Amino acid sequence: MALDLLDLRDFAILLDVDGTILDIAETPHEVYVPETLLQTLARVRKRAGGALALVSGRPLGNIDLLFAPLRLPAIGGHGAELRPDPEGNSFEQRATFLDRELKRRLMDIATRFKGVGVEDKGYSVALHYRLALEHGLDVVDAVFRVCKEFPPESFELLTGKAVIEVKTVGFDKGTAVRELMTYPPFTGRAPIFIGDDTTDEAAFAVVPEFEGLAISVGRKVPGVDGRFQSPSDVRQWLERISQDAVVPS
Repeated sequence: MALDLLDLRDFAILLDVDGTILDIAETPHEVYVPETLLQTLARVRKRAGGALALVSGRPLGNIDLLFAPLRLPAIGGHGAELRPDPEGNSFEQRATFLDRELKRRLMDIATRFKGVGVEDKGYSVALHYRLALEHGLDVVDAVFRVCKEFPPESFELLTGKAVIEVKTVGFDKGTAVRELMTYPPFTGRAPIFIGDDTTDEAAFAVVPEFEGLAISVGRKVPGVDGRFQSPSDVRQWLERISQDAVVPS
């Protein structure tokens, strides 16, 4: 299927954020959202009849801050939060918060290694070691050791690009995408989900249920329908489909 020739009235565009439409930064707080991307996303959403959503491990509040003043339908916290309508309420209590003692122990790990950053998302805690790659194995080992002291059914481990994250169980990007597709204007459409990391694989797995397309960024992922080389390629594609006239099938 030629991605540039899609009739967006038939599709829902679902986009991971970091590493997919935004370039990875040294820390999560340093990512840059180009003004041109905000304009492009607004145009794509209009052409798709509103069926464009961001799907991120970031909390909804952080997503909104990054993309302000643009406010979009979004999945936050790896599926812990779902907002089908950007003007509606956020479903903040879709998941329980991570155990307080587990959270404290994980955050203590960051203080033991220079350059390791900690991100408390409420439902999860992420330890970023991009600025301390020499300590990466030690950080991962320390997280595993801490987690062994807690009931295994109470948490889930996620690994990504120079990050390890511990979250509560019962939700992921896949379960949230499945639910999002039951809400208008997403319902009845085929989702195009684009993601780059291992945390996106749960969403890749759900897309075929709706006869959609799963597309990876950077790495090759078995079973996906296509691949972009980099976030800049994704942004260029979004720009093209935001302006191209619909080609009759």
